[in-house]
Amino acid sequence: MKVAIATHKAWSQVSGHAGQAREWLLFHCQSGQPLPDPQCITLTKEQLPHHFKDDGPHPLHGVALLIAGSAGDGFLRHMAGWGAQVLLTGETDPLVALNKVLAGEALPDTRFDVTTALCKVRDLFSRY
Repeated sequence: MKVAIATHKAWSQVSGHAGQAREWLLFHCQSGQPLPDPQCITLTKEQLPHHFKDDGPHPLHGVALLIAGSAGDGFLRHMAGWGAQVLLTGETDPLVALNKVLAGEALPDTRFDVTTALCKVRDLFSRY
């Protein structure tokens, strides 16, 4: 299962505002296997989910699960269209968040993020 985590601060913290996250950790997880080293992905502005036009391949295509601190409804719909589930969390450590998910544990509730309110307005006019 491919899992991507939106991050910032040199891939060290779970990022809010997933649609604008440039740094992503990509894990290729296999049941019963130790957690693999992540692939660090840096998206270009054109690849950011808020800007991507779905007109070609994308580094996050094929991901089954995305973890982020916050996301707007448009991002959630867009990722569902890619076949990906989105989990939102208040956990700031990417590895702790992933280990909790893989262990079937609940993630902490999301933190307040003012950009989510802005996304809700933007999502009213979103193509997704």
